[in-house]
Amino acid sequence: MVLTDSDWVRVPEIEYPLASRRLKEEGTVIVRALIDTRGTPKQVALQRSSGHARLDQAALRAAMGARVKPRTENGVPFEFWIAMPLAFELE
Repeated sequence: MVLTDSDWVRVPEIEYPLASRRLKEEGTVIVRALIDTRGTPKQVALQRSSGHARLDQAALRAAMGARVKPRTENGVPFEFWIAMPLAFELE
């Protein structure tokens, strides 16, 4: 499932690892997350690596802090999977 800006209650807050900044590591991590009935990530896993383990781990931590609007069908909340692309780009 692809989320739009209006689906986020709290976007993932990415902390760029200091060592990755020094080494000028950049990349996009795609995190696959199972969202529970309250909109909280219940499970996260790498769907696509950035190629840098530190960035991948930072993305997984950030994904766990995200919150999305819960989904319902006929008024009943249900769990669903999403893909979260998280970009690490140096300015």
